[in-house]
Amino acid sequence: MTVPDLLGVVGVLLILVAYAGATTNRLDATKAPALLLNLAGALLILLSLYFDFNLSAVLMEGAWALVAVIGLIRLALGASRKQG
Repeated sequence: MTVPDLLGVVGVLLILVAYAGATTNRLDATKAPALLLNLAGALLILLSLYFDFNLSAVLMEGAWALVAVIGLIRLALGASRKQG
């Protein structure tokens, strides 16, 4: 297994952990831990795709990462509004 393959597999595992956690009510899909797992997983998969490009996979993981980033921004803005 190559390093890019290993990065991609770890990325997939992180996303699956987040998804399993959300579907079993162990993680809240709208909170930082699940969003960070999804973001890290998507970024690792995107990194692996740099070495073996696949357009549809890049689009999917880019969208996955974007959704996670938007969720994290919303959390940060909501937290800053509560403090201020």
